[in-house]
Amino acid sequence: MLEDKDVLVVEDDPVFRSMLTGFLKSQGCHVREAEDGLEGLQALRDNIPDVLLCDLAMPVLTGMEFVEEVSVQYPMVPVIVISGTGDMADVATALRHGVKDFLIKPLDNIMVLKSAILSVLRTEDSIADNRDFASQWFEVGGESAGIDEELEWHIEELKANPKAARELLLGLMPETESQLGDWQLSYCVLQSVDVQPVLLDYTWLIDGRLAFYLVDSSSDTENGTATTLLIRAFFNDYLRTRMADERDIRGLLRLIEQGMKHSGYASPIRALFGIFDACDKSLSVTSTGLAAVLQTSDDRKEIVAQPWLGTQAYQNDTIELQLSESGGRLSLSEIGAASFSLTIKRCGF
Repeated sequence: MLEDKDVLVVEDDPVFRSMLTGFLKSQGCHVREAEDGLEGLQALRDNIPDVLLCDLAMPVLTGMEFVEEVSVQYPMVPVIVISGTGDMADVATALRHGVKDFLIKPLDNIMVLKSAILSVLRTEDSIADNRDFASQWFEVGGESAGIDEELEWHIEELKANPKAARELLLGLMPETESQLGDWQLSYCVLQSVDVQPVLLDYTWLIDGRLAFYLVDSSSDTENGTATTLLIRAFFNDYLRTRMADERDIRGLLRLIEQGMKHSGYASPIRALFGIFDACDKSLSVTSTGLAAVLQTSDDRKEIVAQPWLGTQAYQNDTIELQLSESGGRLSLSEIGAASFSLTIKRCGF
């Protein structure tokens, strides 16, 4: 299944690099090697591989710097990190740079690497063939599996270590301010260190829309971290492959709930999804368990909590709101010890 695949291995440890290379060649791969990030970038300039494997602790150019450079120059290359660190901050940073999987050294079972590469290649082929990206959740080796490449590592460990899980989720939070044209997004959050956080993710689309969601990971006490990461994976893939042709978020909600149903580890959770259109200053919000208040200079609107995500929430009502000329602030309510507000405003006001 890996026969004739081109793999680039960027690893400074010659023994471990030799082990990886030997295994990949035994699987029929064409393998190139690089000792550090600079050699890795040169190898990428020479030829684009099907998959790139790299370490994080490397000389000359650190693995994280290398991953960041690859994400900018070669975003089409799927990257799998194999590192001796299990630090959740490193994992979160790597995922923000688009890493497809994160494996921890030593590899107790080398077949885990084969499984990770096959999963990444299968996902990339699905996108290239324009097939439903959600198929990666349902068909792995012909069986229902439901483990996305971002989640294949340490789901059980995250359950057992709430502190590490919280560190990972906080590390995935985006920049507190972002701007597109005349409009700016910013957020403010105050959360107790004793509870799992509210996670925000957002993306500016090329047509001037802003898509975002908020999920209260503490509302699913057993599987909150894994469920939150599942939502994040679906959100990012959906925006990349489908959102240009969609005007609302219901298609995304339906796919997320299908993924939750088949994943084997997700549970109902409280969230809220929204789309802001800068062209007409409209805000479409769908509550899937979280209540909120929209405050503008002209008005105040309450968004009532509807059934949780994972309980056919794709049937929930979408609330259409209008921001004032200066923008508005969306604040969550009834989330225990946390306080979260999201502001969308026109620059200069």
